[in-house]
Amino acid sequence: MLLPVAASAGPAEELTGLFSRACLPYAGEPAALRQWAMRAKLPEVPDPARGVFLHGAPGKVFDASNATGKFAVLSSDDGICAIVTDSADGRTIATALEATFRDAGISFRLVIERDDKLNPELHHREYLATRRGKAWRVLAATVRGATPGQAMLTAAPE
Repeated sequence: MLLPVAASAGPAEELTGLFSRACLPYAGEPAALRQWAMRAKLPEVPDPARGVFLHGAPGKVFDASNATGKFAVLSSDDGICAIVTDSADGRTIATALEATFRDAGISFRLVIERDDKLNPELHHREYLATRRGKAWRVLAATVRGATPGQAMLTAAPE
């Protein structure tokens, strides 16, 4: 576990807090991530929803929804970890994610920021992050605009 989430956290802070507890410690280690989800008492999402979240890739999905909103932890068999929510503000997520990195002592740099070529309503920010010999490629995918929408944070070991 890296950082706890404050009791008054909004969707962006909840998303990034869950990301720091699930994906950053366990990216590249699907068995360990799934053990963490079970210890956290996150119920597994059954098919067909699991397949929708993973776009047909093999893996597991856990429901991490709470009073703040709907959240899912995605654990693909290849070690990629993602956290998804149905409603968060993209600008707030970027700020919260970078604050999470700083608070956890993670060095990072933004390497790509662009709108999705196939769906211009989506915005991507890709980071390279490192801490104590561990490195990640992190992607923040959010909906553009002032209205909160779906968002996903993804981590893969670098």
